[in-house]
Amino acid sequence: MKIDGTPFRSIWRAGETVRIIDQRWLPHEVRVVALSDRAAFATAIRDMWVRGAPLIGATAAYGMAVALRADASDSALDDHWQVLHATRPTAINLRWALDRMRAALAPLPAADRAAAALALADAIADEDVELNRQIGLHGLALIKAIAARKGGRVNILTHCNAGWPATVDWGTATSPIYHAHNAGIDVHVWVDETRPRNQGAQITAWELNAHGVPHSLIVDNAGGHLMQHGQVDMVIVGTDRTTANGDVCNKIGTYLKALAARANGVPFYVALPSPTIDWRVKDGVAEIPIEERSPAEVTHVQGLDPEGRIVQVRISPTGTGAANPAFDVTPATLVTGLITERGVCAANPSALRAMFPDLAP
Repeated sequence: MKIDGTPFRSIWRAGETVRIIDQRWLPHEVRVVALSDRAAFATAIRDMWVRGAPLIGATAAYGMAVALRADASDSALDDHWQVLHATRPTAINLRWALDRMRAALAPLPAADRAAAALALADAIADEDVELNRQIGLHGLALIKAIAARKGGRVNILTHCNAGWPATVDWGTATSPIYHAHNAGIDVHVWVDETRPRNQGAQITAWELNAHGVPHSLIVDNAGGHLMQHGQVDMVIVGTDRTTANGDVCNKIGTYLKALAARANGVPFYVALPSPTIDWRVKDGVAEIPIEERSPAEVTHVQGLDPEGRIVQVRISPTGTGAANPAFDVTPATLVTGLITERGVCAANPSALRAMFPDLAP
């Protein structure tokens, strides 16, 4: 996608240097930083310089490649895996990417591992772009059908940021929207602010604005009201982990949107590339670890002060504690369909296995 007319990915390599957009400063400032060692990659993932399951996976792959330059021994390979895997517990793409890297590199001589790792990290990044492009094409068919039936603007509600900054490019939930917009379909996006961290207000709104997609920012609690009044034609969200049974783990608040959609007869779709499926897990509510992040993300917000400086402001009383579960699980029964790179399928075990017979164990 583009920033001020210039094509960007969220992570890329310039020679031997890996660069990212430090998303903590969006939308007010686009900061590009270079990650030079394992510690920098671990910090970038843990502290959300990068975020979104597909991008976390690609970043971890590059982190492994860079770390192997310093030490490519067998023991170091396992240590790099452990350090990078410990950064975020919920998004499954992190483990998927690290497992893929370790499995490919372990049989190689130590002297060959760093170069091979860099090539594989490049491949993982390129694959993510194509997976998300295909998701967009399959989601486009759903939007076209609504537009044809309705004969007017298609209003889509999304939650958090599952856009191109959450992937290497295109995004998951936004990819169908970009494809529809590019095809001349009149689409409008309701953008949840998505507390805490406000990824909708700060990132989704920023990228849609940059691409010229009509959108409106809403508070998280407005979605149900809009659905009641027929102002939402479909919901598309992303996911950080999808179980073999079709349960979906995503940013906190997704479950509430799914409940509101079901109550009002609004189709609720989840866009996901296949690496986001955790075939080992069946019951998302019972088995997926939910990351508990810093209370400061709840008690404080970030924005511009009157002088245009990016600042943190406390919004709660001093001494008031906060709980901050970062994700929730939407049961498969509330999901209308899963938009994958191979097509749209139902959120159930048989449909997932039929869509991915080569991946399901």
